[in-house]
Amino acid sequence: MAAVGLWGAAARRLRPLAAIGPAGCRQTLQLGPSTPPFRPGRGRALRLSAATPAGHNKWSKVRHIKGPKDTARSQVFTKLSRLIRFAVKEGGPNPELNSNLANLLKLCRSKNMPKSTIEAALKSEKNKDIYLLYEGRGPGGSSLLIEVLSDSGARCHAAIKHILNKHGGVMTDGARYSFDKKGVVIVGTEDKEKRTVNLERALELAFEAGAEDVQESENDDEKNMLKFICDIPSLHEVRTKLDSLGLCSESCVLEFIPNMKVKLSDGDMEAAAHLIQALNSYEDVIRVYDNIE
Repeated sequence: MAAVGLWGAAARRLRPLAAIGPAGCRQTLQLGPSTPPFRPGRGRALRLSAATPAGHNKWSKVRHIKGPKDTARSQVFTKLSRLIRFAVKEGGPNPELNSNLANLLKLCRSKNMPKSTIEAALKSEKNKDIYLLYEGRGPGGSSLLIEVLSDSGARCHAAIKHILNKHGGVMTDGARYSFDKKGVVIVGTEDKEKRTVNLERALELAFEAGAEDVQESENDDEKNMLKFICDIPSLHEVRTKLDSLGLCSESCVLEFIPNMKVKLSDGDMEAAAHLIQALNSYEDVIRVYDNIE
């Protein structure tokens, strides 16, 4: 996953950055300051990076922790239901028009999620869930952004604050500035001709498609993926171009990408892993971003 921020000199009340309606791949989310339009040109510089270097997990040295995204088996269906509801809010209930939802339903089936549970989650347009974004700081000065979908903002606020305080974090303003809101095209590591797409080739294709950056990452099934990062207004154009260049795009999303990272000591890394795992285990949490290197 991506970014962490939970600190501050004093515990301050966590303030949601936004409570918004549907937005996502087909709409621009009005969250935080907008990013100036990216205009590719002859002198455009591309960055090539790996959010998680190939074959490496930044949490691998943390004892007893596979990774903060891991949750108890009993919580898997609850979390998947929440993700379905969020996907519906972003792009609608039709998986043929909502690639993020289509990929999520495929994951649900692979986890043997009951059909009745999936259908109930798909009817989320009838509930009154609201999207909230919380800021926080954690061990070693890291920054966290916590996305939630909840039917009770007050209850969720109290729960997130409790988790942060219990695990050495704090609700605070300012973590948002460690991240940029970007469009992200998720692409498989094999092209349409089943050839492996390495980072060097990905960089060349990113330049042609108008993307700003390429990162290696993993999906929820721990499958290696490539993330082509671009300015939000260019998201659909970049995806279309990547597909025309022979890549296999799976979805396009909006994410918070860290613009500055922090390196933690082993002790702070372990504490941060437990904190993020606890946040991800809370049923209202959709995603936790961190800026840990």
